[in-house]
Amino acid sequence: QILLVESGGGLVQPGGSVRLSCAASGRSFSSYSVGWFRQAPGKEREFVAAVTWSSGNTAYAESVKGRVTMSRVNGVNTEYLQMNSLKPEDTAVYYCAAGPLIATPPRSPFEYDHWGQGTQVTVSS
Repeated sequence: QILLVESGGGLVQPGGSVRLSCAASGRSFSSYSVGWFRQAPGKEREFVAAVTWSSGNTAYAESVKGRVTMSRVNGVNTEYLQMNSLKPEDTAVYYCAAGPLIATPPRSPFEYDHWGQGTQVTVSS
């Protein structure tokens, strides 16, 4: 079983950037599709981005497209979510998730089996 731990959140000014990390143990990320989600207080968990590296397919929510990039470092078993031009409405707890390896990465949180504990990102001046 894969275990996920996020880090990198914090307080960021509007227009700033943050890079979130998702470190895996137990199994390699290469065996999964990887998704990023967020949840703001009083709201449902929302899709942010997802990737299946073996197919090269990515998916981004319209609200973050052009501002968010996913990446990985070979051999480190860590996924990254770079977020730029942050807005107050990006404030949320961000989660990484791992799901079945399929060519088109899923956008629904119900498709993912393994979740990290989340990391808080607060965008405020």
